[in-house]
Amino acid sequence: MAASAWFDCSSGASGDMLMGALLDAGASVETLQRAVDAVVPGAIRLRTERVVRGGLAATKAHVDTEPSPPHRTWHAVRALLARASLPAPVRDTALSVFSRLARAEAAVHGVPVDDVHFHEVGALDAIADVTAVCAAHHELGITEATSTPLVLGHGRVDSAHGSIPVPVPAVLRLAADHGAPVRSGDQPFEMCTPTGAALLLTLCGSWGGLPLLRVRATGTGAGTRDLPRTPNVVRVVLGRSVTAAGGEVEDGEDGGGGEPRLTEAVVVDANIDDLDPRVWPYVLSRLLESGAADAWLTPIVMKKGRPAHTLSVLCPPSRLAALRDVVLTETSTLGLREYPVGKHELARHFATVSLDGHPVRIKFASHRHRLVNRQPEYEDVAAAASALGIPLKTALARASAKAQELAPSASSWSTATPLPPDGEGGGGGS
Repeated sequence: MAASAWFDCSSGASGDMLMGALLDAGASVETLQRAVDAVVPGAIRLRTERVVRGGLAATKAHVDTEPSPPHRTWHAVRALLARASLPAPVRDTALSVFSRLARAEAAVHGVPVDDVHFHEVGALDAIADVTAVCAAHHELGITEATSTPLVLGHGRVDSAHGSIPVPVPAVLRLAADHGAPVRSGDQPFEMCTPTGAALLLTLCGSWGGLPLLRVRATGTGAGTRDLPRTPNVVRVVLGRSVTAAGGEVEDGEDGGGGEPRLTEAVVVDANIDDLDPRVWPYVLSRLLESGAADAWLTPIVMKKGRPAHTLSVLCPPSRLAALRDVVLTETSTLGLREYPVGKHELARHFATVSLDGHPVRIKFASHRHRLVNRQPEYEDVAAAASALGIPLKTALARASAKAQELAPSASSWSTATPLPPDGEGGGGGS
């Protein structure tokens, strides 16, 4: 059954915490074990334990491996996943997670993407975390997911490169590459690992508070240590989307390509005539990072013929307070307007294509079971162009051509069955 998911990562996130939360919500250890065995046969055993963290009962996911697993390059990890006997959506999602990690590590260490040695990330436990979480996501039928902003922690942590500051560079790079909102939190530890960040960036399409859901299941995944003042857990809430009128969204109503889904939204407006125009790109970026669905400027003429702009922000009600603060502090306005709107959202589906081994997600939109739009994700195309050393316009043209070859009809789409990948190693193989 198709489901929406909300991840509460207010105490940070790691691969094993996310795995524990999804297992606690109903995923099967046997299914996850089969997926991991398909990638690295016989090298890993998954097991669970019931624990208490900060007064909350939770599932602790354990990954038992050999004591000194080898370091692996992105090329080696990609090959393992490409030849594994996995459902295509699981393989594609895992490839996307590791691709994000590889690009971030390459940027941090100044090496080619294919030559990145993942160290801890490439060890067996992290391969298990990524594969298992992707398999649980697929088994639970999650079609859309939201997460709270990433809490990163502060202080220092030991790594393969010695003692490094927290937030660790790879996590910051991941957040920067994908526009994820972050904060440090009050714990002097590494709260969000690179694996946890990459998984959330891959699985979640939006950031913010609990969306309008009819709750079907919940799960709580435990971290390793007990933290002062906060339970060291990740929570997941599974449910069905609810329309603004209060009705439950049924299969085929939105994710199946039928009528657009109506959701609640708020528009915030402000007329501004005295802000240095060089500030506007930063303001728009801050708004999007803080949870706006969209933000834009409209040129206007105010009283006495003064040229100005109307700043408009579209957001879910849960993000209104945070976005109001951004507008009032980052611009010169003395006030703003707010009004509720109904937001009609077309059903969106994703497939992954490969540009010479670099995964690029393709976003499809359908209306009344008819495909009406298809578009490569810009950030993925830009990353592939950079890694391949080709012009962005060339990468866009190639990705668009591959998109045209996929899904000629949307009539059989469903929320539980993602679009089939192309024939190039599950979207990331070579």
